[in-house]
Amino acid sequence: MQAACLLVLSTLLPLPGHAAESTAVAALEQVQPKLVQWRRDIHQHPELGEQETRTAKLVADHLRSLGLTVRTGVGKTGVVAVLKGAKPGPRIALRADMDALPVTEQTGLPFASKVKADYRGQPVGVMHACGHDAHVAILMGVAQALVAAKDELPGEVMFVFQPAEEGPPVAGEVFGAALMLQDGVFEDFTPDAVFGLHVWAGLPVGSVGYRSGPLMAAADEWSLVVKGRQTHGSRPWDGVDPITLGAQILLGTQSMIARQINIATSPVVLTAGQFQAGVRFNIIPDEATLVGTLRTFDPTVREDVIARFRRIADDYAHASGGSAELKVANNAPATINQPALTQRVRPSLEKAVGAANVVEMPLVTVAEDFSQFAHTVPGFYFFVGSTSKGIDPATAPINHSPQFLLDEQALQTGSRAMLQVALDYLRSP
Repeated sequence: MQAACLLVLSTLLPLPGHAAESTAVAALEQVQPKLVQWRRDIHQHPELGEQETRTAKLVADHLRSLGLTVRTGVGKTGVVAVLKGAKPGPRIALRADMDALPVTEQTGLPFASKVKADYRGQPVGVMHACGHDAHVAILMGVAQALVAAKDELPGEVMFVFQPAEEGPPVAGEVFGAALMLQDGVFEDFTPDAVFGLHVWAGLPVGSVGYRSGPLMAAADEWSLVVKGRQTHGSRPWDGVDPITLGAQILLGTQSMIARQINIATSPVVLTAGQFQAGVRFNIIPDEATLVGTLRTFDPTVREDVIARFRRIADDYAHASGGSAELKVANNAPATINQPALTQRVRPSLEKAVGAANVVEMPLVTVAEDFSQFAHTVPGFYFFVGSTSKGIDPATAPINHSPQFLLDEQALQTGSRAMLQVALDYLRSP
């Protein structure tokens, strides 16, 4: 009889965190117009990695206005604040990245960026071509919603606004999430889980995408310095041509990927983005430099590909009488959603946007240094559709395109999803 009475009583009492949910959801709906304003302001004033001083001040001022104690300068320009709920519960971290890209905007928006800057010695346009402006606005809104519910909220939430997700200003430097970890972002506050999102042109607005296990690739930045011997362009036999040698090595790597790596079980992409050599049309130079990226999902496959790349470079160089030096810097490990956490979070996504709008993603060969956080504590990362209805996501300008165009309804979808994920995790046992 006593057990039966307790069971009946438990069905009448509100579950922990339910009052917090209604308060937070209402607060988020009220702040939606501000999300659009914040996003447009940040979009019009983009900043490259480790230069996000204006964006960081906007974030810090907002968090302070909510009554939170704010740490700035974490990982150079990162901003961190912790919200303590009134009730005991789990600890979580919510992360947004702040940096823009060296891309000249071609969207024609009334708030399009006209910012110019210097990137690795080259003058460039600067644009939020990846949607980090939306990420910042979403997390600012979610922070305001959670603070509104703090008197009923269980647990604690760390808001992490991260710089330099797109890579370091100087190749090989520690940057972004890894630098924030090095600066002790999780030392005094170790979350039980960390969550992040990314707006995604490959999905229609209103939808979210997820995947259990590996989701995004590891990203390595490689550089290959090929040394030959300078000679007149009309007498190549008197020297060693590093341009031809570099081209042979690059083609050799593509044959290696196609013929030596089982890409059916673990996809691999090896791409050169720069090939620099020489100063004059009729002089074969002493040296050529190739720079590129390697994307893998399996650490063992990654090591094998790098070893084969180095062997190909050495063998071609030896055969030509030149030399080649390969350097590889890992910018981010693979982003892996912990399966148990994924299973726990999917119902929250379905609740936020509807089960029909939650889709399972294929492997994605782009990379994200959110993985640095997710290799430290359990992590879950998901995509938010950003392509307007009536436009085929398969043909829409992709993230990093100068024509990348975000449907601002994604701000509502992303903020609702992130808030629901946070609330459900905090109130669960």
